[in-house]
Amino acid sequence: MRTFRMATVADAKALLAIYAPYTEGTASFEEGPPSLEEFAGRIREISAVYPYIVCEVDGEIAGYAYAHRYKERAAYRWNVEVTVYLKPSFHRQGIGRALMARLLEMLRRQGVRMAYSCITLPNPASTGLHAAIGFTEAGVLTDAGWKNGAWRDVIWMQKRLSDAPETPEEIVPIGKVDVSDLLGSK
Repeated sequence: MRTFRMATVADAKALLAIYAPYTEGTASFEEGPPSLEEFAGRIREISAVYPYIVCEVDGEIAGYAYAHRYKERAAYRWNVEVTVYLKPSFHRQGIGRALMARLLEMLRRQGVRMAYSCITLPNPASTGLHAAIGFTEAGVLTDAGWKNGAWRDVIWMQKRLSDAPETPEEIVPIGKVDVSDLLGSK
């Protein structure tokens, strides 16, 4: 059975275990996994404003997805960057899609306008997932980062979550938005 819930700092060790192998490959531009303390701090900081969701399958954490501020300049504050990571044994089971669907709906309820995702190329699984849930290509940055002995391109993909009002209201922190219908066992 799949259960979706908000991540907590207590999940840091399990989530870091999922993320660490991605830092060894090219999916993440981090050159190694962060410390447990740093990773826990990221969960704490991000989840104060944005959704950070975990999927458990029969009690085992299968993956997670989260959003964070896209850019620091104030004019960008209605946009986010989204990320999803899964344990390899849970790939191609619809978990990434289910996590992202919940994440995007939570963001829409918060008042987020655009979601962006930056994906190292080639990565057909990730670009395929994003395309399947309505993301479109925004552009490719060539030779964007040096990782594992080569220059790597990245593709930016985007999805509009809401129309742009004449004067937008501020983003509502995730803790003040009712998302209970998106969590629990499904």
